[in-house]
Amino acid sequence: MRIFIDMDEVIADTYQQHINVHNQKYGTNFTKADCYGKEFWMCVAEKYQQEVRDHAYQKGFFKDIPVIGNAVEVIKELEAKHEVFIASAAMQFPNSLQEKSEWLDQHLPFITWKNRILCGHKHILKGDVLIDDRSYNLQHFEGRGIQFTSPHNVHTTDFERADDWNTIASLLL
Repeated sequence: MRIFIDMDEVIADTYQQHINVHNQKYGTNFTKADCYGKEFWMCVAEKYQQEVRDHAYQKGFFKDIPVIGNAVEVIKELEAKHEVFIASAAMQFPNSLQEKSEWLDQHLPFITWKNRILCGHKHILKGDVLIDDRSYNLQHFEGRGIQFTSPHNVHTTDFERADDWNTIASLLL
């Protein structure tokens, strides 16, 4: 199979990174549980909402994002059996292109540059499976779409769902 895996909120815990940056700067103690059904920027006071939305434009934001669960181990197993590509919408945030590439070098070095797609829209992807947290990416994918759970999408029911990487392993290995 040809499998495309999104990066943010699927492999890299970008949602948690937004929380970490805000909590550290303002001494707050937000958790993901506080945010179910919302984008993180919707959870902060109105005066901070644009600042949170702008996190991804800041140099260094994508550099130290935590890895989600056992993503690395499962992706390594998938890569041994299937054709695996990391497909991330990196063009929207200018600094993210290099930082995401470096993040992948650090955490998923077995996925070579030839299997990394740092793009704009994902509707161009042609393959068997797309694992993504965003409904708008899954809607136009012609193969099997699996929505990876993130706080912002917990109420979405339009797609097959995976809450964690153990579920991905059971579905695709």
